[in-house]
Amino acid sequence: MKQLMTALTGLIFALTLGFAAQAQSNYRIKSGDTITVEVLEDSQLNRSLLVLPGGTVDFPYAGTVTASGRTVGQVQQAIKAGIAPQFASEPTVFVSVSALRPVVRSSGGGAPAAPATIDIYFTGEVSAPGIKKVAPGTTFLQAMAQSGGFSNFAATKRVQLRRTDTSGQQTTSIINYRALARGARLANEIYLQDGDVILVPERRLFE
Repeated sequence: MKQLMTALTGLIFALTLGFAAQAQSNYRIKSGDTITVEVLEDSQLNRSLLVLPGGTVDFPYAGTVTASGRTVGQVQQAIKAGIAPQFASEPTVFVSVSALRPVVRSSGGGAPAAPATIDIYFTGEVSAPGIKKVAPGTTFLQAMAQSGGFSNFAATKRVQLRRTDTSGQQTTSIINYRALARGARLANEIYLQDGDVILVPERRLFE
């Protein structure tokens, strides 16, 4: 009887994994989702990536890759093709969706209340990419303290602050975080706005 229960438990577990894998393979990635990328031949490339509002992710050697609207298999192939020239043989890449975009629920009728928090997106070469909820009035440096630190690939002299206005126009500011960390001062304090994206790019060779 015990062996039968063990076998049934194993079967249920295998079926659950199969259904989960099938759901992942059919799912179309959306902006705000977080995907995990693993490269079997080089574990230093393994990382979690936030899909930006524009539907893209940035990956070392592959550059900017479109993720929104694609399946994990399609993103996997795109990243593999992008990094392939860096390897002697075809690399083995695995992509999975590790977190879905948070669902925002309406609070009902009436005039909208002032937000208690705003959403800031961290992406690129940071240890804790994703959406962070911060208080209105949070500064750039205060937000960076919540990034979880940088990866070994981080270009901390070229941190990007990307902001999109109500008309859809995007502006990008380049900030030398390394200099700030060493005591430099900003000419004007940078206060973050809802939807701001802080992108830490990959360091160039010899940078």
